[in-house]
Amino acid sequence: MNTSILRVSGEVLSRAKELIAAGEVVAFHTETVYGLGANALCDEAVLKIFSVKGRPADNPLIVHVHKNYDITSLIDCEPPYAKLLREAFLPGPLTMVYPSTKKVSKYVSCGLNTLAIRVPSSPTAQAFLEATDLPIAAPSANLSKHVSPVTARHVYDDFNGVIPLILDGGASSGGIESTVLDCTGEIPVILREGLITREQIAAVAGDCGVYAM
Repeated sequence: MNTSILRVSGEVLSRAKELIAAGEVVAFHTETVYGLGANALCDEAVLKIFSVKGRPADNPLIVHVHKNYDITSLIDCEPPYAKLLREAFLPGPLTMVYPSTKKVSKYVSCGLNTLAIRVPSSPTAQAFLEATDLPIAAPSANLSKHVSPVTARHVYDDFNGVIPLILDGGASSGGIESTVLDCTGEIPVILREGLITREQIAAVAGDCGVYAM
């Protein structure tokens, strides 16, 4: 398989959409790190992410959607504070965990009743997600235990000949994964610390906990 590194254009987005529809994996730029994306509605596509990345089968994936995507089809309920947080921080480096309607592949959440959703602010990611208009499951685009990738070349070094396309948006400015926030309880709880801080979240939601390992 030839692996192409390409900047976004109409033709490239059409190709990316075709690849996703065919169950392939496409890497794409986000503002934090590059992601390794596939159709979250397709079991085979989601399993391919785990296979090519070497990711443990019990490590859930984050679903990425564009800014105008209606997430109500994917989540069972949304507390009022979560809506405020979405308005304050999205698109941006915040992943929010909700009760799931289980519309996506069961392999995305590894059998859990929750779903992690992110709306990246990267123009490259937004263009890709709008072109596919699908929930895209995507961990960071590196082999497991390798450093998270912040350039297309980093992705190429790990996946040359393994995936067909890398959507190049330049260097990711974050270099740190998104903050992961549990929004299933009375107050939000940080599951993974990232670019958006506990203090920022609490300022909007009124309170914010941190998961104790």
